[in-house]
Amino acid sequence: MIYVIVFLGGAMVMSFEILGSRVLAPNFGNSVFVWGSLISVFLAGLSAGYFFGGKVADIRPSLKKLAFIIIIPGIFYITFPLYSTGISNWVFTLDLGIRSGPLLVSMLLFFIPSVFLGAISPYTAKLMIISLHTSGSTIGTLYALSTLGSIIGTLLTSFYLITIAGVKVLIMAEGIILIIISLPLLFLNLKPA
Repeated sequence: MIYVIVFLGGAMVMSFEILGSRVLAPNFGNSVFVWGSLISVFLAGLSAGYFFGGKVADIRPSLKKLAFIIIIPGIFYITFPLYSTGISNWVFTLDLGIRSGPLLVSMLLFFIPSVFLGAISPYTAKLMIISLHTSGSTIGTLYALSTLGSIIGTLLTSFYLITIAGVKVLIMAEGIILIIISLPLLFLNLKPA
């Protein structure tokens, strides 16, 4: 189950980044500044998430805590249509320019969910490590699964899912998936070895 969660976490973060370009396009276009802003914000969020996930994992890790790490971005995704257009329009009216506008709206819309999605891999690594002798292969496997998920999430979203479901519906559906995969973790009492 942990492997599925790590894979889906990787897929969701990259899908959200691709969808982010469509969210920003009405006000900010699809320029290199939009893409530079999105990529930078997602990388900053993931970096902060790796750090945060590692720190939190060192404090009595449990599946229940992992569930909450996954539920939080799920809630952001599900409620995204309620706040995203308003925030994007507000930042646009500030007339911050072609660089600062997309960067600010990217920070406001995408940073926090990407922090929590980034926290999944180091947190699950702590849960999965049974022995220091195999810790390298455990961590390598988890990060490989996350990256594979990111590749598949990118390709599926950009090639197929946007045309099938549309941006807002797809983001909300991904939020529902995040919450569904976290629910079993709330009821399991397993602790790391």
